[in-house]
Amino acid sequence: MKNRSAVFLLTAILLLTLSAMANGAVEGEVKKTLNLESPPLDLAASLNGQYIYVLTAQKNILVYSVEGKLEGKIPVESQVDSIKVGPWEDVILLTSKKNKQVQILLLDFIKDIDLSHSPFKGPADAPVEIAVFSDFQ
Repeated sequence: MKNRSAVFLLTAILLLTLSAMANGAVEGEVKKTLNLESPPLDLAASLNGQYIYVLTAQKNILVYSVEGKLEGKIPVESQVDSIKVGPWEDVILLTSKKNKQVQILLLDFIKDIDLSHSPFKGPADAPVEIAVFSDFQ
């Protein structure tokens, strides 16, 4: 008897929840607009939500941060007609229906690090800088 009551209660809660979701409204708000150099052909977002990739008619992939800052531009072959995010953050799949191809593009995200106020050894104008990061925990 207790099992039937519990099943009935769970079923009622589920139906009420689904009913509320079905009657609810969807609202949206434009947070940012990306102004492009040429019309977009396709776009994709990184798995972690940090980057937006836009394939343009000029056959470039524009890489935008989620804040809308242009982080880089990657030229691609003229036959590429769509892009997809790969199984990892640094992989983009480029497809060409005309050539019947899928290309795997590996990305390297390069970040500038300001070392001007960091302690250093050796001459300040050395031709090479080596930065060491460590965590003692």
